[in-house]
Amino acid sequence: MEKYILVTGGTKGIGRAIIEKFAADGFHIITCARTERDLKALKLEIEQKYTFSKVFYLTTDIGDPLAVEAFIKYVKSLKVKIDVLVNNAGVFIPGKITEEDSTALPFMLENHLLSAYRITKGLVEDMMKRKSGHIFMMCSTASITPYTNGGSYCVAKFALYGLTKVLREELKKHDVKVTAILPGATLTASWEGVDLPPERFMKSEDVACAVSSAYGMSAGTVVEEILIRPQLGDIES
Repeated sequence: MEKYILVTGGTKGIGRAIIEKFAADGFHIITCARTERDLKALKLEIEQKYTFSKVFYLTTDIGDPLAVEAFIKYVKSLKVKIDVLVNNAGVFIPGKITEEDSTALPFMLENHLLSAYRITKGLVEDMMKRKSGHIFMMCSTASITPYTNGGSYCVAKFALYGLTKVLREELKKHDVKVTAILPGATLTASWEGVDLPPERFMKSEDVACAVSSAYGMSAGTVVEEILIRPQLGDIES
């Protein structure tokens, strides 16, 4: 039976690692990102490497509500069953609440909280009807730990963690699983330019393995959250 995973922000970092992992396990891929060129390259590379896996994508700015709505319509037009939904897309901009621009919080909420909220609402009804599906929310250690230079990013991630908790309670009776992923510093583009050795960070592939392992649990078991940190602990932004 064909299986589909939808990963937002799938061309880089953790999203890309999750796609690689699930493609290797025989899943077809649905994804979105801001850059058409990166999406085309992803499709070519995944379909060549995993010849049984097809990649479907739409160029989407996840922080634009109209673009998110268009992406939801695109996904529905494929008329496939989404087995796994990973709300992964987001952006990190450091700053202090007392110093950052007043547009910072609305921007972060759109990119982290509201995009996940809209996409989940747009696709969860089918999962509820089927009594099947697994939703992963890419939260962060910033969802539970306030960082002094995290500002509105922390606020948005705290809110996303709250959304995940509420969805878990609502979807229990529908047999739809909900898992919060809370990774610490992972070696992705968000940390480019930081003067720290690569071994100080986690690998995106490790987060992808955690997602895959949680998905692989039996039907009567759900991993509600996964907290992952570098061996030496958190890194202040």
